[in-house]
Amino acid sequence: MANKKKFAAPPRRVALFVTCMVDMLYPEVGMAAVELLERQGIEVVFPEEQTCCGQPAFNAGYRDEAIVLARRFVEIFEPLVRSGRVDAVVAPSGSCVTMTTHFYDLLFADRDDTGYRARSATLAAATFELTEFLVDVLGVTDVGARFPGKVTYHACCHLLRELGIDHQPHALLDAVAEAEQVPLSGADECCGFGGLFAVKNAGISTAMGQRKTRAIAASDADVVALCDVSCMTHINGLLSRQAQRARAVHIAQLLVNEVTVQPRPAEPEPAPVAPPRRWQDNG
Repeated sequence: MANKKKFAAPPRRVALFVTCMVDMLYPEVGMAAVELLERQGIEVVFPEEQTCCGQPAFNAGYRDEAIVLARRFVEIFEPLVRSGRVDAVVAPSGSCVTMTTHFYDLLFADRDDTGYRARSATLAAATFELTEFLVDVLGVTDVGARFPGKVTYHACCHLLRELGIDHQPHALLDAVAEAEQVPLSGADECCGFGGLFAVKNAGISTAMGQRKTRAIAASDADVVALCDVSCMTHINGLLSRQAQRARAVHIAQLLVNEVTVQPRPAEPEPAPVAPPRRWQDNG
């Protein structure tokens, strides 16, 4: 992993690396990320020609296909950083940032592609996950969010284990007004998605996910916040099938006040207690 870029002056313009799932399935998460950044005075540039970073192909072992996408990604984003047109690249995803900042180096080294390897290192140093950029680069924790309910947090695997990002999302959630932070048992355990793992090992993936949803139910949280829509999709699918009230939400949506508290089901009224029968009532 490249050493992260140090900013002599506060950054003012970033490029949004939106990721495939956000672009195709959850555009509202990308819009929330833009709103968060713009609230901090950051101008957001969106390179419309961006495509997949190559992570699914890389994870499946299709290195030839992955390197084509990796080179294209570098060709789109690296000139923006090198030329100073943007100060950084920001993405609302730990897994895709892991791919571009960790595994590109491995991919290009494996093919002895020194030119793209050097360019990807330059890009990696200036690429940040959203909460990392807000907290570590901008020094922001209170973004004016409000949520009058119970919040718990699931630590997505790539975010925690590859990027080492953990206190940043917690710092942002702790500053949400009126929110009650509740612990999640096994918060740092995998939800079972794992990209292609969920496809190739569906039974194990489901069992791991069910363990996660049982922990969510036990926490009594209204929402479980997280930083990757892939894990969000997996967890919400299981919560829906189990008819649970809680739902998983991307932290960006929570921080721009797009998430509302769902009403809790009314407590059942106790059954009326019949008065005791007297012996005189026996007829």
